Amino acid sequence: SEKTNSEIKQNLNFIFNQNIFFINEFKLKEFLYKYKMIEEFQIFKKYPSSIEIKIVKTNFLANVFNDKNFFLLGSNGKMIETKEKINQLPNIYGKFISNDFFDLKKIIDKSDFDYKRIKNIFYFPSGRWDLELDTKILIKLPKDNLEDSFNLIIDILDDKKFEDIKILDLRQKNKVVINE
Repeated sequence: SEKTNSEIKQNLNFIFNQNIFFINEFKLKEFLYKYKMIEEFQIFKKYPSSIEIKIVKTNFLANVFNDKNFFLLGSNGKMIETKEKINQLPNIYGKFISNDFFDLKKIIDKSDFDYKRIKNIFYFPSGRWDLELDTKILIKLPKDNLEDSFNLIIDILDDKKFEDIKILDLRQKNKVVINE
């Protein structure tokens, strides 16, 4: 946002009017790493007198609700506190480790399943996930073999015989429970 850009520029004043040869690049990187909105950055010293910093903003993947606090989960793995959720993103409920979510997201991205169809994601202390789709279908995922599960989910959701399902339960090994 303009506000964040302005804040970063203003807080970079410690490098203004300094000799480019004496600017501490480690200190500059340390400063930029503090901003949770930054996915990545590149610093270029343009001799004799300027520094160019290219910043890439993180992509938001989900709204996260923890203990009455709202966060946006960035593709950089950082939680960014916010006051309002983004309606186009799925909501994640439960206390989870970011790496667990990124493992799930990686599996979804490898499959033909459309991440944008997910309205809510529920994490359980056992390490298991449930997904609620925009069509109000609840998918109860197993803890293991998620790749196979997503292939099966796609087949079931594409089959006209199952267009009235409400719950798709894949938690039991070698069984699928469908509730209409």
